Amino acid sequence: MNVIKLLGVVILTLSAPALSSCDQAKKLAAGVAGLPSDKNILFWTDAQRSKAFRMMDSLTDAATIEAGGKAMPLPQGKPIDLAWTAAGRDWTIDSYLAEQVSAGVVIVHDGRIRLERYGIDYDAEGRWTSFSVAKSLVSTLVGAAVNDGYIESLDDPVTRYIPALKGSGYDGVSIAQLMTMRSGVKWNEDYGDPQSDVAKFNAQQAEGDIDPVTAYMRKLPSEAKPGTRWQYNTGETNLIGVLVERAAGRPISQYLSEKIWAPYGMEADATWLTNDAGKEIAGCCISARLRDYARFGLFVAEGGLAGGKRVVPEGWFAKAGTKQAEIGAPGRGYGYQWWTYDDGSFAAQGIFGQGIFIDPARKLVIASNGNWPVASDARLREHRDAFYRAVRSAIDREAAPAD
Repeated sequence: MNVIKLLGVVILTLSAPALSSCDQAKKLAAGVAGLPSDKNILFWTDAQRSKAFRMMDSLTDAATIEAGGKAMPLPQGKPIDLAWTAAGRDWTIDSYLAEQVSAGVVIVHDGRIRLERYGIDYDAEGRWTSFSVAKSLVSTLVGAAVNDGYIESLDDPVTRYIPALKGSGYDGVSIAQLMTMRSGVKWNEDYGDPQSDVAKFNAQQAEGDIDPVTAYMRKLPSEAKPGTRWQYNTGETNLIGVLVERAAGRPISQYLSEKIWAPYGMEADATWLTNDAGKEIAGCCISARLRDYARFGLFVAEGGLAGGKRVVPEGWFAKAGTKQAEIGAPGRGYGYQWWTYDDGSFAAQGIFGQGIFIDPARKLVIASNGNWPVASDARLREHRDAFYRAVRSAIDREAAPAD
């Protein structure tokens, strides 16, 4: 989660960009009709969020993630038959999408589109913000950097790649511990506390040649032995972005384009919002087409090959998408910036209903964008999980031998 400062009002977005300049604030205010001057984004109207989420990259500065010249085909498959019962009621795809305030959902099974639907005046040609779905793309770039030899090992200390962290709470923290949010470094991600780290760290300025993210994070003390405690920390995902940029020697938007976006065959350029230092906000805010989010899911489900070349080490996603940290939720866990399920599936998730669900065993990817009425809602998450189960059950029924 980052913080937007807009027209002198702190706007907490849980995963949104920092808009600190007056010009950026004016762009956003002009782009979102009737933007309240006295409320944060969590209390914007449905219409204001809906408009902003599809145009984030025109409201503030963004880097381009270039696509290649030829899109990977996503042929149409047989329409999937979906009807299920969950939470004491019967569901259809229409009732589910209405409840989720869906901008779009696409189900890809065995390389073919089984269902593709759009809503709230959104369509296949538009881009929609990822929010924290970006975290899972950033962790994949770590895998690419390992495969390319830019990072020797996930057991390497973070300070090897970001020397400015020496002497800080990150002394002795490995890349793997950073990736799984088990650094043990003190961090406050209380969205309602204006003095929390997450509310303050985007106001940090560069200190000489030390970028703002490192400048803030190196001030934090350790309060637990590395590897012994899981704590959700968006600041650390931003730090992973710094690490990848330093290791690979180029911006992470360029690296993502070179390794995945262009060679895998995404159909359109995407964008990545940047902070005041011109660096991509690693913990958030890629804007892309829904089909390209699905293609990224396919890239993952297929094991990490793009253009016939291996992008991440063999077996990377088998580990990245497996529980590496307990999060206190039965049947769930946290991998390398992926939310994991004990049944072998895993997902990238962002606030207000963004997600990429991957079930490698079934060759299944479900990409979705939405505009939930609130940023995070346990009931809507549970209903989304039930939808995932319904899709898998439908696929299993198709595969079952006929009587």
